[in-house]
Amino acid sequence: MNWLPLALGILLFSSCSESNESNVTLKPRLVVMTDIGPAEVEPDDNESAVRLMAYADRFEIEGIITTVGWNCDPYPAEWADYLYRVIDGYETDVLNLMKRSGQAGFLSSEEEQGCQELGYWPSAEYIRSRAVMGSPRAGIGVIGEDNDTAGSDLLIRLADEDDDRPIYLCAWGSANTFAQAVWRVKQERTPDELRVFLHKFRLYTITDQDMVWAMRMDRAYSSHQWLRREFPEDLMLVWDESAWLNQNELGKNNWELYREHIQGHGEMGKVYPDYLWGVEGDTPSFLNAMPNGLNDPDDPAQAGWGGVHEFGISPDGETSCWTNWQQGLKEISNFYENKFYPDEFNDFASRMEWAATGSGNHNPVAMINGIEGLEPIHICALSGRSYKFDASESFDPDGDMLHYQWWFQEFPGVVEYPELSSDSCPKVTVTIPSALRGRTFHLVCEVHDDGPFNLVSYRRVIIEAI
Repeated sequence: MNWLPLALGILLFSSCSESNESNVTLKPRLVVMTDIGPAEVEPDDNESAVRLMAYADRFEIEGIITTVGWNCDPYPAEWADYLYRVIDGYETDVLNLMKRSGQAGFLSSEEEQGCQELGYWPSAEYIRSRAVMGSPRAGIGVIGEDNDTAGSDLLIRLADEDDDRPIYLCAWGSANTFAQAVWRVKQERTPDELRVFLHKFRLYTITDQDMVWAMRMDRAYSSHQWLRREFPEDLMLVWDESAWLNQNELGKNNWELYREHIQGHGEMGKVYPDYLWGVEGDTPSFLNAMPNGLNDPDDPAQAGWGGVHEFGISPDGETSCWTNWQQGLKEISNFYENKFYPDEFNDFASRMEWAATGSGNHNPVAMINGIEGLEPIHICALSGRSYKFDASESFDPDGDMLHYQWWFQEFPGVVEYPELSSDSCPKVTVTIPSALRGRTFHLVCEVHDDGPFNLVSYRRVIIEAI
């Protein structure tokens, strides 16, 4: 039996130079492009906006860009008011949400515009300052000289900032605003500078909404296809066709839980509308980047709250990207979406309780072999030998009892995995048969508490068998 030293992998979220000195953990940078509108037209974007605001301590919300989508072309400028209704609700609720992390006040306006530490709740003024208009029209045909907007200008400024962290770009509607920013940079900068710009972003699109609903199968119309075709090596583009559909259906099937635990809880809960087509279909785009220890969003193949993806031919049959529409992978993604959904919902419900009352449960802190943090742990292990993994130093801030679950992530075409001594003890032994030499496996530890909503945290260990 071996105790293998665990070598830390690359940090999930790089920090800017100023914060490296104090060794703090920064939030992931996030930008949303949303076609939010009236509840009788686009309620799911309103719902997803509420959930996003309930996690404003987990993301550095660099921009919320209102833009065109399936239900509107052109996008009515007055629809942006529905976003401000959610922000207004957050302005009241954040005073309670701050109690979750013991935050006594807000940073200065100048400090908020800088790098935000994980756990910091920003002011409503900061959120409003990051809400801008994007492209009002859809399709590749409008990309060009007359399509620059405050949204596309913002994306260029964000990429140019002296900040090593990637920008997770979530397309709840069209990604046309981003395509315009790419076009502008392509016109004005060198090819190398364009590559640097593209490498800053990780684009997660909820299907392809760069057209009205009736045209949704006309892939060539969309600027998304242009992005995939022109920049396959330089832009990480995730085209989800599993998690968003399942999120809609799971929400509909569990709608009574939303009525009980979300609607009416705090001011944001009061503007959380009834569903029309489905529930929070856009939410997986930012759940994919949730810093909870489960997955690294820079590796879309890792199962997380935003699904599972692999690089391959896209649904247009012509271009390639990270996607999950293929049979086999879609079933695997559905399996994990269903598995994670109760924890994903409970986590949201717990936060809405904090928003309403200023009290509630905290997530446990998962540790493996004494290593605390969120980043995946990378190790090399000799095939034919056994190794111990110990999560017993995990703890709960509220003193709740903890429960453990260990499992290996399934990957398409992989039928044999290392042997696990137990799946429910804090300490487990992994035995790697010699036949598995040369393969890589992902071991995940779930740590639940026994407090209200049974909240969860995760750690992922990536084992390379040598």
